[in-house]
Amino acid sequence: MPKPKQFNLLMVRDDGSRVLRLSVPGWAVGVVVGGLAVTILGLAFIYPDYVSLRHQRGTFAALSERLHIQQGLLDASQSRLREIRGEIDSWRDLHAKIWEPFGPEAAPAKRGIGGKTGEQPARVPVKEEMDRLLGIVREEGESIRTLERFLGRASRVLASLPSRWPVRGPVNSDFGQRRSPWAPNSEFHSGIDIGAPIGTSVKAPAPGVVIFAGQHAEYGVTLVIDHGNDTKSLYGHLSRLNVAMEHAVKRGETVALTGNTGRSSGPHLHYEIQVKGQPVNPHSYIWEEPGPAVAKSAR
Repeated sequence: MPKPKQFNLLMVRDDGSRVLRLSVPGWAVGVVVGGLAVTILGLAFIYPDYVSLRHQRGTFAALSERLHIQQGLLDASQSRLREIRGEIDSWRDLHAKIWEPFGPEAAPAKRGIGGKTGEQPARVPVKEEMDRLLGIVREEGESIRTLERFLGRASRVLASLPSRWPVRGPVNSDFGQRRSPWAPNSEFHSGIDIGAPIGTSVKAPAPGVVIFAGQHAEYGVTLVIDHGNDTKSLYGHLSRLNVAMEHAVKRGETVALTGNTGRSSGPHLHYEIQVKGQPVNPHSYIWEEPGPAVAKSAR
């Protein structure tokens, strides 16, 4: 029987003296060499997968970061969309306030647009929310266009209203019941008396046509302007007329000068507005701020 092969491992110092001799059976060396070969082959097969997995891990980390950024942008977009929807919802309240003076029958029919004002909307996809907002904007746009058409028709009437002060000065006597300057009892005052020095310019508060320009038993030199829509304005106690009968006046045009003619206790302008022949309070038509020169005094 042949003697098994052995491998000797000899360790020698620098000076040549032997230190250690190790005998290793041949089969053990074969096992070690085989194991190394199998390990190397295994690593050769696994290494590409390892490289691929490491690359995929890097890609996943980059995608995860991008996903986090995009989620933040999405949350910000949805928050912004909620703000926009809240702003659009507030338009309905504004429309209601604008239409209110004209009565409910003048306003366009209201249609539901989903959700109540101030209600926290459920989380929905951005595209769906954008489509919903687009529908709301289109509906609100149509409401605005309806209001524009209505105001376009009403603007001619609004432009003809005597909405400005004809002269600047203190209101010495207001519209309504007052103590008569000529008798101890009270009387109804059909206009307002605006104090002004003789010769102060009287400006037309709205466009119109002169229908009276001359002497009046009570108001002295008097001017009456027809503004259309059954609305007229009267100016009394004048010192001079700058316009004549049937003259078409413009808003802001000087039509007369103040005076102290007729039944008057001092220089002032008697200003009166008549609707369908009846005197109304001029303050209801004047939209201009009084300013420092128009101070309302006690009667």
